[in-house]
Amino acid sequence: MVINMRSYTEIEKNRLTKLDRLRERGEDPFPNEVNRTHNIDQAIALLVEGQSGFENYSDNNIQVVLCGRLKSVRTMGKLAFAHIEDVTGRIQLLLRASEIGKERLKQFATDFDLGDFVEATGYIMETRTGEVTLNVSSFRIISKSISPLPASKEVQDDGESITYSAFDNVESRYRERYADLAVNPHVREIFKTRSKIVTSLREFLDRRDFLEVETPVLQPIYGGAAARPFSTHHNQLHQDLFLRISFELYLKRLLVGGFEKVYEIGRDFRNEGVSVTHNPEFTQLEFYWAYANYIDVMDLTEQMLAFVAEQVCGSVIVDYQGNKLDFSPPWKRISMSDALIEYADIDCFNSTVGQLLDYCEQADIRKNDNLTKGKLIETLFSKHVEPNLIQPTFIYDYPKDISPLAKAKYDNSEIVERFEGFIGGMELCNAFTELNNPVDQENRFIEMGKNYSKDSDDAHPLDLDYLRAMDYGMPPNGGFGMGVDRLVMLLTNQSSIREVILFPHLRSKE
Repeated sequence: MVINMRSYTEIEKNRLTKLDRLRERGEDPFPNEVNRTHNIDQAIALLVEGQSGFENYSDNNIQVVLCGRLKSVRTMGKLAFAHIEDVTGRIQLLLRASEIGKERLKQFATDFDLGDFVEATGYIMETRTGEVTLNVSSFRIISKSISPLPASKEVQDDGESITYSAFDNVESRYRERYADLAVNPHVREIFKTRSKIVTSLREFLDRRDFLEVETPVLQPIYGGAAARPFSTHHNQLHQDLFLRISFELYLKRLLVGGFEKVYEIGRDFRNEGVSVTHNPEFTQLEFYWAYANYIDVMDLTEQMLAFVAEQVCGSVIVDYQGNKLDFSPPWKRISMSDALIEYADIDCFNSTVGQLLDYCEQADIRKNDNLTKGKLIETLFSKHVEPNLIQPTFIYDYPKDISPLAKAKYDNSEIVERFEGFIGGMELCNAFTELNNPVDQENRFIEMGKNYSKDSDDAHPLDLDYLRAMDYGMPPNGGFGMGVDRLVMLLTNQSSIREVILFPHLRSKE
């Protein structure tokens, strides 16, 4: 008898009864070991490559043990047909009373449910209709499904199999991603592609002698980005800590230590809003390259992303939300100043703070008299320019006061050597010629403390240890950061970041 404090539906109670019945017959519905010899794709290949053309299972001896989730069942008197599915594909099962016995066939029909994981032993054959099939000699449940998966329907459209799921409530899909993955093969494909993207990024950087490293997730001082952190506390050390918002300051410490090319792919955490392009926990790629500047990084970036697109999608031309994005180098390059003139006819860099506030008001941007000139320019850029940057575009040369870790240009101390990459109307990456003068860096931090309130997302705490590291000497370098989730969105044609994160953050259920 199953004892559980949870409440069950009638369907679930019925399945629990079947669970008891299996145990009464001496069958373990959750065995410790399975005997799988092949996955489904391998089993099909055995027939296709070695024994193709057999119409009768008795003509060959290709015996295998397969495991998978039961996806369909059809009984026909002394016969039953079913399909099981594993990560590699789907195969038909043929169960004959003459082979497994009438009683066993009856048990299959009465005690097995869609969603159950089964182990089936038998011979691979090809039916007269050409379908590769396992002629089953024995079978068992290896994991009983208590709750039925959301219903799905598979139809054929011009020879292509399309699965329609009744699990179409978006929030429910995110809350129960496990069920979403189980019934929607296209969702599984998104995350397979995500894995390929990360692998390709690593391959590109590894080939160029970048060293992959790991830096602290829990940090005593947060920094490296303009974002509000999550805070926590270490009880034994009596120490307040922060989940990192960036890898930057730790990776650049490694350049001080003698490494010349380093990168990290991992999680960052920012206590900020949730949107179609933002999640509080996200995957970031950052690299730092000694003796390079932002032009070098710009060149490498367009090469890297073209490489990844080609590796993952088979082409540098990628469909995204009705647009064909061309990742092939060279990308369009335009300064932030020229972009604002081109798209908004606003000469922001030669405007006063008062004029910029007027431009914001004209654009229905909420007025904020406390914003710096650079922040106002950035706000106007986001409004007027960013949505128009569909094809891969580098925007370069940013205001100094919003880029405290970037080197100023030789000919204009109020402008820094910084670029951002935009694709599909959203920011994808951010890069600098990194500031390596510790005195200048300290003054920047102090100036930011004057310009921004204590609780501003743009305020940087003064990291004395980072300044200490710089005092030992940091080589000239170029740095780069990119949201991997957004790249996955672009290469899988998804309009929401939640579609490319396995378990996106959601509000608590009421």
